[in-house]
Amino acid sequence: MKKIKKTWLKIFIYIVLILFIAGGPFYLSKFHPRDRDYNVTKKEAEWRGVISFWDYPRLDRKTGTNFRWIYEKIRAFEKENPGVYIDFKPLDWERGGIKLDTAIKMGNPPDVLPIGSDYSILSKEVLQPLDPYLTAEEVSSFKEDAIKAVSYDGHIWGLPWMMSTYTMVLNLDLFNERGVEPPVDGNWTYEEFIEKLQQLTYDSKGNGKIDHFGFNSFIQSGYYNIWGILLSDGGEVINNNFQYAFYDEGALTGLEKLIDLKHKYKVTPPDFGENTSNAAWTNFYKDKNIAVYPVGTWALNVLENLKNEGVGFDYQVANYPTGKLGNPLTMTSGIGAYGIYKQEDREKLEVCIKFLKYLADEKHQEELNRLGVFPVKKEVGNIYQDDPMMTQIYENAETAKIIPPHPYWKEIDRILQNEIRMGVLENRSSQQVIKEAQEKVEVMLNAAEK
Repeated sequence: MKKIKKTWLKIFIYIVLILFIAGGPFYLSKFHPRDRDYNVTKKEAEWRGVISFWDYPRLDRKTGTNFRWIYEKIRAFEKENPGVYIDFKPLDWERGGIKLDTAIKMGNPPDVLPIGSDYSILSKEVLQPLDPYLTAEEVSSFKEDAIKAVSYDGHIWGLPWMMSTYTMVLNLDLFNERGVEPPVDGNWTYEEFIEKLQQLTYDSKGNGKIDHFGFNSFIQSGYYNIWGILLSDGGEVINNNFQYAFYDEGALTGLEKLIDLKHKYKVTPPDFGENTSNAAWTNFYKDKNIAVYPVGTWALNVLENLKNEGVGFDYQVANYPTGKLGNPLTMTSGIGAYGIYKQEDREKLEVCIKFLKYLADEKHQEELNRLGVFPVKKEVGNIYQDDPMMTQIYENAETAKIIPPHPYWKEIDRILQNEIRMGVLENRSSQQVIKEAQEKVEVMLNAAEK
């Protein structure tokens, strides 16, 4: 009986095998899987590789380090995108710009680079235009000034991730020691400003030598600490027609106000105009002999840390003094943004764009209080609800002038700031400074346009 069952089983297997061999070709010809059937279910593998990235230091209030915030974002992005590695190179503020310019000229900059609102980079056609990769909704999620700062010639060349501005910081210990009232609600006219600075300029040792001063700053291209004074009467550097315009009455009187601080009212240290940014900052935070100092909002983190360590002082912020415009303002280049160097590999480009969008994500914008800066996304709002001083700066940041979108802004800025510096050092008239700056700017522009 068992032999009969085995025999029938073998016969059944042989029949099935014969049918499969005979019918297989017919089945495959009728039901052949097409290429598009594979593509429907096949998931394209994402790009894998290394993205080079350079950036400047930003003091992290949470950790006291300069790059912790960005390192955290890099590691998190790498974790979410296996096989993608961000090769990060720290820059320094003193020489970083030179390294970046040199790398661009040599044709070997990083894939992702800090461009801020530097129109000398935006206009060089070395960056990847990003507007084709941004939806209308994504663009409208940014504050208008932030997008404007990275736009040129009809395209968006970078993605903003933060913004900052300048403010005046007051050493309240010196104000209290001299019995000087800080400006009410942080607002003062230029005349009130001068009156208080004069009271805060004094000889603390009784030896006939002034060693405490009402005001100090520095004059250097790329920095706009003093421009709230220079522009307070309505002066403009670049007009609406993108022409150089710092020569009208507002420019003249604004510049005169700055020169008068040192030579007429004598409320600045003797080296104002020749001092460096580091020397001026050291006078304020360490030597504690300066009552009013204009600085970027990043400095508040430093001052708060020093105060908590018992080596700082009580401080308060104030607006720039008002002039003929009637409202306080300042000028800033403080839009933090990243651009992408032109890419031949489309898949790599898409990952670079993904990285930029990741850095500008709302959840990361809400952490920018660690860096003492402000969000660029409309929906995020005020991240300093528990910080009255930063809230005051945030509310007044709308009046800040963003540096003009001019392709030769760096050259104009260098000429103008140098002439202003020489005017302060040599007590030149504002007319003479304005005239010489205008002549040099026009020569530079004529040569550049040939």
